[in-house]
Amino acid sequence: MSPITPADRIKNLPPYPFAAIDKAREKARAEGKDIISLGIGDPDLPTPAFIVETLQAAASDPKTHRYPDYTGRLDYRKVCAEFMKRRFGVDFDGATEILALIGSKEGIAHAPLAFLNPGEVALCPDPGYPVYAVATGFVGGLVHRMPLLEENGFTPDLSAIPPDVAAKAKMMFLNYPNNPTGAVVSREFLTKAVDFCIEHDIVLVYDNAYSELAFGGYKPLSIFEIDSARDVAIEMHSLSKTFNMTGWRIGFAAGAAAHVGALGQVKTNVDSGAFDAIQLAAMEALRRYDDAMVLANYDVYGARREACEKKLEDIGIRYLKSPATFYVWCNVPTDETSASFCARVLADTGVVFTPGTAFGDRGEGYFRIALTVREARLLEALDRVEALL
Repeated sequence: MSPITPADRIKNLPPYPFAAIDKAREKARAEGKDIISLGIGDPDLPTPAFIVETLQAAASDPKTHRYPDYTGRLDYRKVCAEFMKRRFGVDFDGATEILALIGSKEGIAHAPLAFLNPGEVALCPDPGYPVYAVATGFVGGLVHRMPLLEENGFTPDLSAIPPDVAAKAKMMFLNYPNNPTGAVVSREFLTKAVDFCIEHDIVLVYDNAYSELAFGGYKPLSIFEIDSARDVAIEMHSLSKTFNMTGWRIGFAAGAAAHVGALGQVKTNVDSGAFDAIQLAAMEALRRYDDAMVLANYDVYGARREACEKKLEDIGIRYLKSPATFYVWCNVPTDETSASFCARVLADTGVVFTPGTAFGDRGEGYFRIALTVREARLLEALDRVEALL
């Protein structure tokens, strides 16, 4: 019997970069190294207690043990709409313009299924979250990479997109505050992006997973604070970073009913929705997004960022100073490639960084630090790197 051959889309699929990082980390740990992992954006702080307590009560109720609604509980979707109104001042109908997601990654991965035909183009940032390009390829779409260059503040130059590419483009992915760079954008840039998408009949998928992870009074925008964005945009929100809920897998999409409805059609055919008890806990989280307990988490990440930036300056490593995300985007301080530098740091010091090329070719020359360990361990990691350099 001959072996079963995977589909071409699987054979051609690049390895997910964070799985490779996990493998390298575990190999180093098996060799006896004391690992300090600054590679993956997984919060080390616990989910606020009031959210956990809500889940515990909800999970004890047999009513939550049945199949959930595919598109999410109506009361959850209404609370998501209330959050959008309170936080960003934009109005949405929870019944038709909000869709519950099993984390924003799910919505991003399914968006090309909803909006892209084979042979059509998705405009993807480079460096950028790998799922944008991978999901595009899964449906037979073509990826046009928009370079995020340091001299442009890590924002794409929309005027540099060739006219023939713009004519074929049907989707654009944008993500600010940005992963991996931590860059933020102005209202002026977002207005240009919306206008570009309107002009070229492009669906703008705005990944706003880090909208609340900001410091020093900075308040990131929703794409829907831009006039006419509702005509072209769908926005993905995640509770993962906002409330330290990465393992809970809960988020939502917001947008015009036609856009949300198209994504919902995909969702109803491929999954059975988020666990009701988690949705009930997420409702409590969103109602209290400005609770002192939640804001205290941001203060911790802000203090870590400040300590990290100061230490990088002492070492002499250049980085992008940012008022948002818990990532620090750094220039490789040697003449090595991003991958070889990070591999050497791991092998010699036990510190895990993410090479910039994990996010695309334009990440060459950079590496990312995730501020997801306590401050003392973070500084210990940087001390090790300083000694190595």
